[in-house]
Amino acid sequence: MKKQISIFTILLLTTTVLFAQKVNKEDSIQLRKIYNASLLDGKSYDWLDHLSNKIGGRLSGSANAEKAVKYTQAELDKLGLDKVWLQPVMVPKWVRGLKEYSFMETGPGITSIMDICALGGSVATPNAGLKAGVIEVKSLEELAVLGKEKIQGKIVFYNRPMQADLIHTFEAYGGCVDQRYSGAAEAAKYGAVGIVVRSMNLRQDDFPHTGAMSYGDLPESQRIPACAISTNGADKLSNTLKLIPNLNFYFKQNCKVFPDVQSHNVIGEITGSKYPNKYMIVGGHLDSWDLGDGSHDDGAGVVQSMDVLRLLKKTGYKPEHSIRVVLFMNEENGLRGGREYATQANLKKENHVFALESDSGGFTPRGFSFDCDDANFAQIQSWEQLFKPYLIHYFEKGGSGADIGPLKKDGIVLAGLRPDSQRYFDYHHAESDTFDAVNKRELELGAATMTSLIYLMDKYGVKNSAAQIKN
Repeated sequence: MKKQISIFTILLLTTTVLFAQKVNKEDSIQLRKIYNASLLDGKSYDWLDHLSNKIGGRLSGSANAEKAVKYTQAELDKLGLDKVWLQPVMVPKWVRGLKEYSFMETGPGITSIMDICALGGSVATPNAGLKAGVIEVKSLEELAVLGKEKIQGKIVFYNRPMQADLIHTFEAYGGCVDQRYSGAAEAAKYGAVGIVVRSMNLRQDDFPHTGAMSYGDLPESQRIPACAISTNGADKLSNTLKLIPNLNFYFKQNCKVFPDVQSHNVIGEITGSKYPNKYMIVGGHLDSWDLGDGSHDDGAGVVQSMDVLRLLKKTGYKPEHSIRVVLFMNEENGLRGGREYATQANLKKENHVFALESDSGGFTPRGFSFDCDDANFAQIQSWEQLFKPYLIHYFEKGGSGADIGPLKKDGIVLAGLRPDSQRYFDYHHAESDTFDAVNKRELELGAATMTSLIYLMDKYGVKNSAAQIKN
């Protein structure tokens, strides 16, 4: 009897191993098809060329943003998806106006031109511009130490750089972005007349980097103009202040906030063959800042997400779940698109089980970070060997993406594509974020990597989750 049980156990184990090998081989073949299709016949680079060079910067509420909506909707229609539609969303409308102008004055008639740009959402300077003395700080907390006596009537210069010894550049960004976002609101409390913020950039160059800022609940009458200065300019200003503490800084900007306007999220869907009411989404944000053409942030994520659905169809794979591409509007200065999508999903009681976002540039893909429970992460880790031939090795728990964040609830798996980030902040929110900074092969590798994860998540499903059990 024991011998029979032993033989049965061996046969069962052998069958299990052979089945696992077959499954892995099938998956390996499908991933190879996906990468071949992207690298030999990809569409992402052509789409990005049009978005960047034929449309350009796509600031929420702008004419270019609406051109991008119409263009991507038309391109998704060409793919033969089961559904393509626009989801209305109200977005802020902030206009930069004429190019900013600035100089540092070290003595009567002695000036040096500085490279600046207005921060997104800032008020304008007076028509004649603003000139005042400068007080340099490294943090928001320093304002309280200095007090109103030293800050009142001055321009506050925030000069805390990104921490260069951090390998994870998004961690370095997170460590200093509070200066940009909250700097004006905090400085105004102590009587400052304006702020200048060191650009969030690890490279020394002459490109000022814009980005969103907030006045919080500060009354309009107390809001002060805010601008960013290039890293080279920041160092020059800081070094000169050490020699000439009483220098003046002048800047003029003409930006203006208008009432909200209607825009759209762009959505396309392949309806699931087995679970049509369970949704997996992939997306990026269609809007960008206005200084460059938004190729890395986030034109790359948009076209990669579009190509995921095209690559699934091209390789003959028929998803079991409904797969949606969502091109979110207004991530940069409001997150209205992501929030509206989640709101509508909740109202319609749509069951979302997985979401993947690409919003870290079009550089070489390294892997993914996941916001999920241990059971799902264990399953995902079991796929690492499938990605190894493509040099994809980074599978970690962590953040996913801003636009898919509002979907978070028990049972859903959220993921973010993680490309190599060492050069990302050279271009982020700057005039240098242009099409020529994107490598075709790196972009296409990212699209294939995203498609491969969508394929595996669709095939094996979300594990041990309320979202999976729910009809």
